[in-house]
Amino acid sequence: MLSDVSRGAWFAVRVRSNFERATAQSLDARGISCFLPMYKARRQWSDRVKEVDLPLFSGYVFCQVPERRFLPVLETPGVVQVVGNGPSPVPVEDHEMAALHRIVGCGQETLPWPYLAAGQRVRLRTGALKDVEGILASAEGRHRVIVNIELLQRSVAVSVERLDLEPIWPQ
Repeated sequence: MLSDVSRGAWFAVRVRSNFERATAQSLDARGISCFLPMYKARRQWSDRVKEVDLPLFSGYVFCQVPERRFLPVLETPGVVQVVGNGPSPVPVEDHEMAALHRIVGCGQETLPWPYLAAGQRVRLRTGALKDVEGILASAEGRHRVIVNIELLQRSVAVSVERLDLEPIWPQ
């Protein structure tokens, strides 16, 4: 399932909106190894609640491309582009793909989550510090929120659980 030298590297492929499943099936039919990580979500209809499988990364499918032969991928219905820097596709790191395969295969509840990077403004969502805003810092495997007191030109850091954080998007 993971990348080996003969099969090629894994690449993220941008697909048309809501075409993840159809594109993954088309890639498989062309003999291209692909991976569409899914998660279970509950959806409310007017008359019932139903559990549905949704793509973990909306708009993306991962495929393994041998020797950087992208033409069959790009000719697949629903494919928009292979993700990269400008015209050059960039492979997904092997350790990231290995982690993704393990996460999806472990049977634990899996959900999409906003990308959080050290230095990003965040807000605490729960607990005694609910609605406190600061800057995310990571050190020694721990996550901290740094709160600045501008007038004093001082800061305070508090250790937090990453799950309690939400990003603050620029307005």
